[in-house]
Amino acid sequence: MIEAFNILYEDDAFIAINKPTGILVHRTKISEDRRFVLQILRKQIGQRIYPVHRLDRATSGVLIFGKNKTAAGQLSTLFRSKKVEKQYLGIVRGFVEAAATIDYPLAKEKWLEKKEAISHYLRLAQTEINVPIGRYETARYSLVEVRIDTGRRHQIRRHFSHLRHPIIGDKKHGDVKHNKHWANEFKIPRMLLHAQHLQFTHPDTNEDLLIYAPIGKDFQAAKDLLGF
Repeated sequence: MIEAFNILYEDDAFIAINKPTGILVHRTKISEDRRFVLQILRKQIGQRIYPVHRLDRATSGVLIFGKNKTAAGQLSTLFRSKKVEKQYLGIVRGFVEAAATIDYPLAKEKWLEKKEAISHYLRLAQTEINVPIGRYETARYSLVEVRIDTGRRHQIRRHFSHLRHPIIGDKKHGDVKHNKHWANEFKIPRMLLHAQHLQFTHPDTNEDLLIYAPIGKDFQAAKDLLGF
């Protein structure tokens, strides 16, 4: 059970943590969870905090909060004006191109209008292992670095699913057979997507901040298994 988070950055205005996989940022109507990042971190530092962005339950990595309403508003403005650089690390099924931009509009729900969604990725490594999964005798994987210009719901997950190179461990948009093999045989049931860094200019000090979150043991185990 999570009792405290690893704090990556803190000043009078902001606090950033390395969010573990498997926990929601805050309460939602569709979840019966009783513990959330917001609740635990508030207790950990002894003060109220204000969310300005979110990560999916299954995604780990940099998550930042305002420590007062003014700071949260300033950072929210930076996010909306695309002045916060967000970079992710992911492991996907198959061999992807060396680098590409995914420009594929997404809707929050099927019945809603699609909105612009743009992701850029760089392939860092790729490998093929002698493990039969599904109808293939070997399994191929790529390690990718992803930057997003927009922040649509499940954007990276849905974009790579659209390319037919889903994120490993993605239960909603991924490959069931690969997910099952990774959970049962490799003992790595988590989704392999990590918010690696956030970069922005501090609205009070004008300092260029780069907040980096190291990957956890489970993600490192996946990289080691694949030789990345």
